Amino acid sequence: MKKEKTVGLQVREIMGKAGPIIALILLCIFLTLKTDKFLTVNNIMNIARQTSMSGFLALGMMACILTAGIDLSVGFTMTLSTIVMAKCAVEMGLPPFLCIIICVLTGAVLGLVNGLLLTKCKLPHPFISTMGTQNIYKGIGLVITGATPIAGMPLMISWAGSATVTKSTGSILDKMPVGFILMLVVYVLFSIFLTYTRLGRHIYAVGGNMTTAGLSGINVDFVRTSVYVISGIMASLGGIIAVGRSDSAYPLSGLLLDNDAIAAVIIGGTSFFGGKGNVLGTFSGVILISVLRNGLNLLKVSSDMQTIFLGVIIIIAVFIDVVRNGGFKRVKRMKKEGEAKAIA
Repeated sequence: MKKEKTVGLQVREIMGKAGPIIALILLCIFLTLKTDKFLTVNNIMNIARQTSMSGFLALGMMACILTAGIDLSVGFTMTLSTIVMAKCAVEMGLPPFLCIIICVLTGAVLGLVNGLLLTKCKLPHPFISTMGTQNIYKGIGLVITGATPIAGMPLMISWAGSATVTKSTGSILDKMPVGFILMLVVYVLFSIFLTYTRLGRHIYAVGGNMTTAGLSGINVDFVRTSVYVISGIMASLGGIIAVGRSDSAYPLSGLLLDNDAIAAVIIGGTSFFGGKGNVLGTFSGVILISVLRNGLNLLKVSSDMQTIFLGVIIIIAVFIDVVRNGGFKRVKRMKKEGEAKAIA
């Protein structure tokens, strides 16, 4: 009996890791059969271009969810960071490289605010604090831009989001976005960070059991604050890609991007309970969401219906995560414990 449970657990773990890849393959097969426009070089590169922005946001979101947290402000952290960069570059005429650094630092500071609200102000859950900062960052962006885009970025700023790997060689690299390559490099580095550095291991430890992590000498507040700083930095990098694609900083560009990031991370196998997840899973989740959105556009599904689809996918992914991690058993156990205390 014990052996059967062990085998069943192994099967669930394998399916948990392979599930997003299997779903991606099935989705690609379906879209290939439904439309001849899907499996073309131009469309594949379009998916890569879209992924290069959302991939950075999902990576930051993953860091937060690994500690059993969440960052609802990630979309407008991206927006406000790029608006500050655009103000410095276009209106103040600062050197482009300095403006990029300012953008990343702005993202880090906005993320730090989220982390300190959670750890120092002792707000009950990051859902509350980041929902508040989401609206604050959105409002600040609208105020300082007058709700109008800032266009005309210097070449150095727009390069990451608009350039391709090579030019006029007649190969597929002519259309491969530089932003996608940069995203892949960051994913590899982030995987190394989570696996081999002390802070990376502490992130998993805090997400696995915060109390135990604290008793073992880990600075829990520092780790929890750090993941929101990381999320802010990743959001700013995604914003640089987004600005390059449109050659402008748009004050509402971050709208609903947190939904895509959350969906990608949970679909990729990172647990809402914290402590479980990997970079490869998040990458597969990002690709899956990008392919889904691309496919729905090719099938001429309205944006309103796409929002419904994404909402359903998030609910299903969270439900699977709860089942996989014994969430219902945990709730029942807590209920029994509460009833026992009430009787006593």
